[in-house]
Amino acid sequence: MRARRVRVVGTSALRRIKNRQVFLEKARKAIGHPIDVISGREEARLIYAGVNRTLPRGTGRRLVIDIGGGSTEAIIGRGLEPIDLESLKIGCVTVSQEHFRDGKLSQRRFERARLAARQEIDPIRLTFRQRGWGSVAGSSGTIRALYDMLREVDPRCTAITRVGLEDLLERFVASGHVQRLPFTSLGVERRPVIAGGLAILVELITLLGIRDMQVADGAMREGVLYDLVGRLTSEDARDQTVRSMQARYHVDIAQASRVEATALALWRQIRHAGAKCNPLAESCLRWAARLHEIGLDVAHSGYHRHGAYLLENADMPGFSAQDQRNLALLVLGCRGGLSKMADFLADRDFVAQILALRLAVLFHHARRAIDAPRIALIVARTIRFGVAKRWLAAHPLTSHLLSVEREAWADLHMPWRASVRGR
Repeated sequence: MRARRVRVVGTSALRRIKNRQVFLEKARKAIGHPIDVISGREEARLIYAGVNRTLPRGTGRRLVIDIGGGSTEAIIGRGLEPIDLESLKIGCVTVSQEHFRDGKLSQRRFERARLAARQEIDPIRLTFRQRGWGSVAGSSGTIRALYDMLREVDPRCTAITRVGLEDLLERFVASGHVQRLPFTSLGVERRPVIAGGLAILVELITLLGIRDMQVADGAMREGVLYDLVGRLTSEDARDQTVRSMQARYHVDIAQASRVEATALALWRQIRHAGAKCNPLAESCLRWAARLHEIGLDVAHSGYHRHGAYLLENADMPGFSAQDQRNLALLVLGCRGGLSKMADFLADRDFVAQILALRLAVLFHHARRAIDAPRIALIVARTIRFGVAKRWLAAHPLTSHLLSVEREAWADLHMPWRASVRGR
């Protein structure tokens, strides 16, 4: 069965590496698909989605814990909605490399590993315990492996508990080395990193006061799958995020809607004229139009710069780091000079997006409903723009702003051929 939609997601390792862009480009060529590097909180959201959809639906709050290689996610939610999302910068690989690199296991090493875990967990302890939960679920390989070892010790074990983990830790110390751990369920690849995972989980259960933890089959992979399904329906998490940001930053919804409608009309005209367009580009333009004024909540002067900063650095569920970067660039370029965008205008998709958004903002500069003219717009080596002569005569300020816009593109050596029609 040929996959029609593919999404590749990168987590903590790709959030940390210094040569990220070089690696991502080589990986894209090798895989045949781009990699979305997601934030820790977005990883937590996807984990919660994957876990919650593979467990029986409950009525109360649920705490979900996931110990990965480079980060640990803790989420409290109710039903399908996460309430608190945290991503801690500790994982089974990082803790194991720091404290059990040579495979030796001792009480002193575990104490140090647990202290390192405690330092990361302690800042969220009070908030999480005050929020409370009715059930706890653990996901992914590390927690599953620890549960399987508990079952080897006691076949009647049905949940992970602090007592069980403390007993397991004693058995680890008694073995003296990861290669001598007497557990048939522990695979060869997981042995070098399991001690770090145990240290983290013991501290999580201790500090958060977890009585027992069930093990879930779903995790981030399932969360990504459900997120993809949601993008094909009315449940796209990105649309929900955009609405939430509009509310948080007091966006003028009427103005945003006017700009969105005009920008999309121009974009579709460019697309139908034969321009090659990324299928996601229209969605990105729509979100940028809805959010282009969020910077006004910071300051009126240079609001496009403030908005771009917010979009690039905010936690935005559903969006990858590159998605946020693309949105930020569109908002940054929606007004003002174009020299700041020069490095990105080799991409014809981006030229079409930024031009459609800038013209939409320009036409709605008066911030009220207008009798919008029919506009002809084609983007190729030359920008071809046409509008009714009578309409321009009735809107002299808009006519002037269009002349300024034409000069801005000319400064970037992109010719702009304007034409006016008789009506």
